Order: sequence, then C-alpha cells, then structure tokens
Amino acid sequence: MSRPLAVFAYDFDGTLARGNMQEHAFIPDELGMNHTDFWRETQLLARAQRGDAILAYMHLMLEKAREKGLELTLESWRARGAAIRLFPGVEAWFTRQNTRAAALGLDLRHFIISSGNRELIEGSPIAHEFERIYASAFMFNARHEATGPALAINYTGKTQYLFRINKWTLNEWDNEAINAVQANRDRAVPFDRIAFFGDGLTDIPVMRVMTDHGGHPVAVYDPDRPYTEAAAAKLLRDGRARLAAGGDYREGSELDGLAAEIIAEMARGVTTDMFG
Repeated sequence: MSRPLAVFAYDFDGTLARGNMQEHAFIPDELGMNHTDFWRETQLLARAQRGDAILAYMHLMLEKAREKGLELTLESWRARGAAIRLFPGVEAWFTRQNTRAAALGLDLRHFIISSGNRELIEGSPIAHEFERIYASAFMFNARHEATGPALAINYTGKTQYLFRINKWTLNEWDNEAINAVQANRDRAVPFDRIAFFGDGLTDIPVMRVMTDHGGHPVAVYDPDRPYTEAAAAKLLRDGRARLAAGGDYREGSELDGLAAEIIAEMARGVTTDMFG
C-alpha cells in the first residue's frame, strides 16, 4: 500500500444491476414465482416470526428451492449469478476508475456492501473486481450444499462494513479488531477517501454515516424506472446523498463524470493532508 488507499463501495441491487438479483432468473425461472409474490411472502414471514426480512428471504429461498428439488451447492448458486443483468458500462467501469486514481497517486479499491446474496454476486462477471464482497451469505455443509444463513446484512448492518474498510479490518468474523480503539489518523482509509454508491432505503444509514464523516455518498437510479429517480431525489433533499446520477456506467456518462470529480477531490485531500 505505497500509494494512499481510496475506496469505491457499492450496493448491488438497483445500483450495479436492475432490480433484485434473485429476480433475474432464480425466482421466475427456477421457482416459477412472480417476484412480487415472493417478496410479499418474505414480509409476511418476517412479521409472523418477528424476525429480520433478510433472514426471512434467505430462508424462503432455501425452503422453496428444496421443495422444487433444486441444486443447492455453492457452485450452483454462483452459476445463477451469471444471469444477473448489469447496467450499461459496468464491466469496463472499474479499470477506468483505477487508471484515473493511479494517475493522481491513489490506490483505488472496490467493495460491495449489499443485502443481496454473496454467492450470486460471486457468480457475476464483475466478481473479480472487488477487494471484498460484503453481502448476505449461506452456510454450507461438507457437501458444499447451502443449509441456512451464515451472514445477513440488513440496512443498519451495512454501516459496520464502512468502518471495517475505514480501519482495514476486512474479515467479517473479526469482532475484536473492528471494535479496537484506533485513532482516526491511524486508519487506513479516512472517510474522505471513501465513496458509496447506492439506490434505496436499505442504503440510508450508510449514506448518513458517509455524510456525517465527510465521505462521498452517491445516489444511483434506474433511468428506465421513474420511481427510482424520485427516490434518489429524496435522498438528495434529505441530505442523505451528496450527488445523484442514472445507472449508466459508460465512459462520458454523468455518473462517470461524478466519479472523476470524486477521485480528484480525494487526491486533493491527500495533498492537503501532506502539505497543509
């Protein structure tokens, strides 16, 4: 880490890809369900059990997959992730931003912080771009078959991963290092060198933390779904996001321009810290 670290962190559903990742193939094609019905059942289950909606959807995924006799191995889940349809330009985005950052003396790393399925994201064509994929994950037995949830990341749970990145204590299971006292000046990635790209209600606590700590929260919306643009506008009005743009990751797009500005601002901050 000879160059100062900088981080772009992303939600996944509605941010890098349209809709929820389970809706691209698993729910309609394998379960044979309307996705609205699946999410309605998830909410009913969570309420009935006085439980967490993330745990409820993971439970239903496994329960309904077993009922259908579907394969539950790690590789089968990753194979399902290949069906995820990304926003335009996403696959070329990471190299372009890395090149920009390097030209300004920064070492840019990319992270996912998502309530979606880690295994599906690991099967997507961009999985290799991420330093870590922080997302809800299944527990697997000796036969590599999913047996239940291992990790559930809900809307408030997302915030801890910002602090893991900030301190560079990246292992999900390491509670000792993340809770250890560490002066801000000793943290690997100050918040002014972290940007978070997100789209919805599950990202509000993360964006609040980013705003309060001097980070760069960016609201992303689907240009083909007007209600998502309205949600992004509300995040701006409410002071949760600093910037907003449509989910077009191609070179020269509005979002690409915002990324270039954020990287430049991060680099200026390093220069100011070094030379006052």
